[in-house]
Amino acid sequence: MADGGSDSAQEVGSEASTPSSAKRVTSLLSVLEISVTEPERRTGVTAINMKETYTVYLVETRITDMKSELLPETFSDETFSLWRRYSEFELLRNYLCVTYPAVVIPPLPEKKIHMMWQKLSGGEDKFDPDFIERRRAGLESFLLRVAAHGQLSQDKIFHGFLHQDEGWKEAVLATGYQNKMDSRLKTLNAQYRLKNPDRRFQDLKTLNAQYRLKNPDRRFQDLKNYSNELEANIANLLKIRERLAERLYGIHKIHANYGRVFSEWSGIEKEMGDGLQSAGHFMDVYAASIDSMLEEEDTYADALKEYLYFADALRSICRKQELLQYEVEKLEDQLVYKKAQKQQMEQGVDVKSGFSLKGMTTKLFGADTPEIREKKIKQLEEQIQETEEQLQAAKWELSTYIERSLQDVERFKRQKVRDLREIFINYSIMQIKLCKKGISLWNNTKECFTKM
Repeated sequence: MADGGSDSAQEVGSEASTPSSAKRVTSLLSVLEISVTEPERRTGVTAINMKETYTVYLVETRITDMKSELLPETFSDETFSLWRRYSEFELLRNYLCVTYPAVVIPPLPEKKIHMMWQKLSGGEDKFDPDFIERRRAGLESFLLRVAAHGQLSQDKIFHGFLHQDEGWKEAVLATGYQNKMDSRLKTLNAQYRLKNPDRRFQDLKTLNAQYRLKNPDRRFQDLKNYSNELEANIANLLKIRERLAERLYGIHKIHANYGRVFSEWSGIEKEMGDGLQSAGHFMDVYAASIDSMLEEEDTYADALKEYLYFADALRSICRKQELLQYEVEKLEDQLVYKKAQKQQMEQGVDVKSGFSLKGMTTKLFGADTPEIREKKIKQLEEQIQETEEQLQAAKWELSTYIERSLQDVERFKRQKVRDLREIFINYSIMQIKLCKKGISLWNNTKECFTKM
């Protein structure tokens, strides 16, 4: 079972990834190392006797501080490893999303290639080695982010994912996490389970959710708008990079034609033969260099893509807040209505709103007797008291959720700045290296021509 409701765990999680946290241990990642390695293709049979092919990944954990108080009792060995399927990573994340609704849960890598340079990756094949390697890196990043979070890293189901080979799925289902998900949240989330959701209906549903709220929280509206803009900006960057990669690939490969022509030409020349042959060699090397360069670019694109999917995690935070606030406003309306009913009963006034069965009954059989009226007033008082208690509980849940979610959003923002700064700096350095290779090519070629 998870420790999802622990206030102390929430406080620990709120300090994760802050500058001051470097002075004190706040997450499991500080005392262990996690890696995802050796993707392996396997074939099995489903529950309905259908043959299926899937990939499993070796999850390895090594404890670096066996004496740490942060280590759970179940971590008795210094190292342990087990195989996990992608679907098991999905199960873990779904459980975390439901159990920790106020936390920005890290996303998983995509199941199929999307917005990726595909000249080197074999197109849409989900078993392509290059794609499997990128997914492996994404799955490892997911586990590292969970282990680095002060609250998520203390969850027992997460611990079991790392070391419990048998019975882990049953343990997840035994938590009842599927029943904890608000039915209205399931409805709102249904659109995000679609592979190709209709954007028109997504926008309509979002608008309807906003108009149901009388006083939407501006902070969460701004967060939702920000998540949409973040997603759009990163998606545009990835599209530009995809077009640029295609053009760079073509330009570099065309240089191989230079190499071929120079090499062929060198065969009929005596004085210029060596120079042309050397120039052709440099052109061939330059043409081949783009392959490794674009593979390196893919790592930065995958890191950017992670934040593309983080945007939906931010929207999930907003959707939950909208549901909680809607519940508060609904109870407030019910309370006002019941109090008005009670007041009218005490004044001996019946509520009239056009034709009604009650109004017709009153005309036919007369008004309620004082005893019946007193009984109805007492029932209303009990309902008012019950509604007030429900409203108080709903307000506490909303205020607690707002405090915790905004706290984790701030943690996420600090993480985002660090990560994106590193991605953009490394990408710039890579582009500088690419330009230097081009300069080096033509300097070397110039030297070849000079010696002719």
